[in-house]
This record gives sequence, structure tokens and C-alpha cells, in this order.
Amino acid sequence: MNTSNQTHDHSDDTIIESTEDFEKLLAKTDLQQYVFRLYVAGNSLRSMRAISMLKNICEKYLPGHYELEIIDIYQQPEILEKDHVFAVPTLIKELPPPLQKLIGDLTNVDKVIIALDIA
Repeated sequence: MNTSNQTHDHSDDTIIESTEDFEKLLAKTDLQQYVFRLYVAGNSLRSMRAISMLKNICEKYLPGHYELEIIDIYQQPEILEKDHVFAVPTLIKELPPPLQKLIGDLTNVDKVIIALDIA
């Protein structure tokens, strides 16, 4: 029988009493914020397809946990050099690290998910 009078501070410990508590904790810790920048060329078919595919992927796999900036190279050509973009559409995942670039219209969803490490 242990009759020790040791005190242990549990102020940082999270008590999980139900499946609901566990799911809330998991959602809070697992999903980090993703930041994407998509370079497109005006309203071309490839550009529109890339935008649509990326939005669908983000809403399915990262709902509420992503930021998406769409940059039209015709309206902001000076930004191309900053991110070393040589072809469009180009998707850049800035966060979470590591930085990743994908070139193309993003139609192969499985490859996009694996490349961006969001599955």
C-alpha cells in the first residue's frame, strides 16, 4: 500500500472522459493551417481547372484549415521572379514546411494529396 504524500501538478494534463473530448482534442492538435499560393494565367481553361481542383481538395481534406491566394500572372507579372515560377498553373505550399511546388492543372487528385502531404 502506497501512503506517499507526494503532490503532482496536473494543470497541463488534459482529461479525456469521452469520445467527444478525444475528437475535439485530436481536431485541435492534428490540423494545422496550410497556406497555398496558386499562379494562373488569366481565365484559361487550365487555370480555371486548377483553381477548381485545388478548392475542392482543400474543402474535402482541409476544411477551415487553409488559406489560398490566387495570383494571375497577367495582373502581377513581377511576382513570378520572387517565387521562381516558370510555368502556370503552379501551386506553392508555403506552410506547413517544407515548401513544395506543383506544376499543372492538379487533375490527378491522389498525386496532389500525396505531394502536399495532406492525407
